[in-house]
Amino acid sequence: MDVPHAFADPALLERALTHASAPLPEGHGHNERLEFLGDAVLDLIVAAELYAREPELPEGAMTQLKAGVVSRKTLARAADGLGLAERARIGGGMRGRVLPASVRANLFEALVGAVYLDAGFEAPRAFALARLGEELEAARAAADVENPKQRLQQLTQARWGQLPEYEVVESRGRAHARAFLVAARIGDQAFPSAWGRTRKEAESWAAFEALLVLEDAD
Repeated sequence: MDVPHAFADPALLERALTHASAPLPEGHGHNERLEFLGDAVLDLIVAAELYAREPELPEGAMTQLKAGVVSRKTLARAADGLGLAERARIGGGMRGRVLPASVRANLFEALVGAVYLDAGFEAPRAFALARLGEELEAARAAADVENPKQRLQQLTQARWGQLPEYEVVESRGRAHARAFLVAARIGDQAFPSAWGRTRKEAESWAAFEALLVLEDAD
């Protein structure tokens, strides 16, 4: 197994690889607490990356993308790439067969938690992005395809060499529960307006409305 982190405390690595089904030597523990910690650390790492790299994505879209990047299937593949299942301490009932994806994913999460405790935040961040970078980029690419504001911007730049503008036509509600009606405009042409719970969400739907008009015209 090639773990790209030199542990100052090797006991953390051993605990990360000890499944709850394994008999525990004296003074040792299983990996469930590290798994819990690693899950939270991974969520923060991926959420922070999406927030920084995709400033136009609304909260709901970022949540959906994050869920895909840290899914059980993805983390199980990351664990396989590190050979975690081969080194894991498991109980007799699980030996001699392929470990379920859930167990392999949990091993990866526990390892991330162990790296965090051993060296702070930057070490698991680098570790996780190295192992999940392809999944993150694939998720971002999918978001770019599905992002109507980006699609509208690309279309208007290609056709007219200018960027769309967004105008707030109306807003309703109090500060903590507002809704916005926004219309996209390209030069002198205004497009149908759309409501959203935030201004960014309304702009996204307004871009979608503009795309419908332009694509129908084509």
